[in-house]
Amino acid sequence: MKVNQIWANLGVENIERTKSFYKSLGFQLNGEPSEDLVSFFFGPEDFVIHFFKKEKLEASLEGSCANLSSGNEVLFSLAVETKGEYDQFVTDIKNAGGRILFDSNKNKKELYDKNGFIVCVFSDLDGHKFNLLYTANM
Repeated sequence: MKVNQIWANLGVENIERTKSFYKSLGFQLNGEPSEDLVSFFFGPEDFVIHFFKKEKLEASLEGSCANLSSGNEVLFSLAVETKGEYDQFVTDIKNAGGRILFDSNKNKKELYDKNGFIVCVFSDLDGHKFNLLYTANM
């Protein structure tokens, strides 16, 4: 089987709040939002993440979305090209109301992990977690 495209579908509580958060981080909208969906492009290949109103997604799943206070359904990794972009992204996340769960940049003694990455794990306003990373080797 050949797949033409792959994208992600995540559940959120508030479409407008989600739209504001991701727009403030610089992501481009994928079409016009509706009352049940807002969608963004991520990365140079325009990977699409649809953020559905939680109730709408649960109807399609015929079940509940993950309880993000006790776990996560997926961890997307977002790579940036420069240390300056990394630092700006972390600032933008904080300013948009996201939560920084871990930032290796804070501990200057161990700035890079064993593979040479600076890593930040953050969550959006609904608790979806992302991994932001920078390495000079990219």
